[in-house]
Amino acid sequence: MDVSGIATRFAGELIAHRTKLEGKAGEAQNAQTALESAAKAIEEQRDAHRKAAQTLLSRWESNATAGFQKRTDRFDRDLELTAQASTKGAKIVAEVYQALEGRHNTVGNIVEEFITTATKLLQSGLAAAGITAPAGLMRAVAQVADLAGSYIKQSGGELKDARDEMVEAARKLRALQRDVDSDGVADPRSEAKQPGKDTGKGEGGQKGKDERKGSAKAEKILENARKHLGYHEGANNRNKWGPTGQPWCSYFATSMWQDAGVDIPKYGFSGDVYKWGEKHGTAYDADALAKQARPGDALLFGSGPDSPATSKHIGIIEKVEGNKITTIEGNSGDQVARRTYTLPKDADKFYGGVHPK
Repeated sequence: MDVSGIATRFAGELIAHRTKLEGKAGEAQNAQTALESAAKAIEEQRDAHRKAAQTLLSRWESNATAGFQKRTDRFDRDLELTAQASTKGAKIVAEVYQALEGRHNTVGNIVEEFITTATKLLQSGLAAAGITAPAGLMRAVAQVADLAGSYIKQSGGELKDARDEMVEAARKLRALQRDVDSDGVADPRSEAKQPGKDTGKGEGGQKGKDERKGSAKAEKILENARKHLGYHEGANNRNKWGPTGQPWCSYFATSMWQDAGVDIPKYGFSGDVYKWGEKHGTAYDADALAKQARPGDALLFGSGPDSPATSKHIGIIEKVEGNKITTIEGNSGDQVARRTYTLPKDADKFYGGVHPK
């Protein structure tokens, strides 16, 4: 009887965890290489641009020389900032790669340890009962099954920690992207007005009201949420969307999203909504709130998504007008209510938002 083969069959989920970590580590290594190559290429472009500009300026004098020099210096700075962002990104990904590689090795050791221990248990069962007495072998198999559960819990913990590390790395990389958008070569700096394009200015060149529009899905979210304005909870937090006795702001928000066709679980903890957004690439932090907030978005209150102590409340953005954000919130004063906040005065109330997907 191939006892080792039987033990290996029980290790299927453990091996799957190891394989996932191996794949993620490989992806991180490829991303690190790409970012390092990008940084090098941008630095080479900066040096070539600087050299060409200096050559041109040494041979050309006119009234436009000073302006050209200024634009050249600015472009050099943009290239430098972008190269620095790529280098920082490579370091962030390198840290994730090292962590994933370490967790991959840890789970690999867990797999080997389980197979060795399980094989010994099965061999002991056979030796004690004999192949003609299957009851002893079945007891050994049951022991191996129980053992697999404890080992799977260990490897699953490594996988969860790896996901958390990747989410944090993604947050840091998005912050770098915002830096490049603001100051690097990705920043358009200024845009010529295109025919039919709204510049946000009315007659006389004055800036008009910033009233952002949501998607069709956002309109469905808000249409449904408005129907519940004024709804009051019953005794002991009894409500329509979540269990009695529990805060229900997140149940309300995710229920409105679900009803509009957003593929999201019904979460009871608001921090899970932000983590869902990070996983799907639709989350943004407080620094980006003024630019990113849109009708239909989830608005997260507190300082972060880690626990109920840091993620305290959630609302749905109904409209954004200039520096004012209006929300529809469940469990706000024990009811579904409309609230308005002003930026930057109220900015410290929030840690981020999530676009519906």
